[in-house]
Amino acid sequence: MLSLSHVNKAITVECRSVRIILSRKGFDSSSGGHPSPVLPDGKMLSLPVPGDWETLTYSDIIEPGGKSYAEILADLDSGAKKEREAVHLDPDLAPGVRKRPPNWLPAFGQGMAAETHLENQGVSRGDLFLFFGWFRHTEEVGGSLRFHGDGNGFHAIFGYLQIGNVIRASGDAQLPIWLNDHSHAYAAARKRSNNTIYVAAPKLGFHPSCPGAGVFRFDNRKMLTKHGEIKSRWNLDPKIFRHVKISYHSENSWKDGYFQSAGRGQEFVIHADEKVIEWASSLIRDANLWQH
Repeated sequence: MLSLSHVNKAITVECRSVRIILSRKGFDSSSGGHPSPVLPDGKMLSLPVPGDWETLTYSDIIEPGGKSYAEILADLDSGAKKEREAVHLDPDLAPGVRKRPPNWLPAFGQGMAAETHLENQGVSRGDLFLFFGWFRHTEEVGGSLRFHGDGNGFHAIFGYLQIGNVIRASGDAQLPIWLNDHSHAYAAARKRSNNTIYVAAPKLGFHPSCPGAGVFRFDNRKMLTKHGEIKSRWNLDPKIFRHVKISYHSENSWKDGYFQSAGRGQEFVIHADEKVIEWASSLIRDANLWQH
């Protein structure tokens, strides 16, 4: 096991094994009903699910090309209007998609059973979230965005966040001012006794030249789905992953030629060894980030 005593100047963690969390986020078949787009220039635009209590709307979030998420959804949903629909922008990784207060940092919130699972797995400062979701390539047709080609899309890793701070955000807990409009800072979220916000480290501990959080442009290394298979059948290398613990999975998850990912669970926690850490590190180190 690779243990870290100092992740970077901003983080000091106890000497222990590192946890890498594959965290399922964005549109799926029940929330949104279709994949998130890989834009023609390669940006992976994870579409956040509709909100329950937020005031932020899809019109308030702007991708770097100038279109709001509401406009993108109108293209992909054949004109469906979502300008006033509330949005759960979480994880919130890309600084340029909306106005930000001073000292803003990327952050991700969790609560209820999913947060209990993270706690039971010992997730804490220095651990690394790799966010994945359901994606499909797109193209521009007559000025509008359309899904490209056939198929039902694939699972791919679209971003990351290394934990720099863990904040229990329940009840009357005091939060930094810049976090006040995060989805898990609203009163409705604070009613959950284990409502928690994970704040990004300033720099990636494995490679301090990289930011502590970011969003990827697509390349084939970000794909989890095995080529030609349904999206839940993953192309994990058994030489790297077969001998490490992955929560919600077992030895039976390894099939003939693919890894069958679990249909339940938002976070799959990998108790990483040196090979897994190098795999995750290289995904970020060699990545072309579109927002960080």
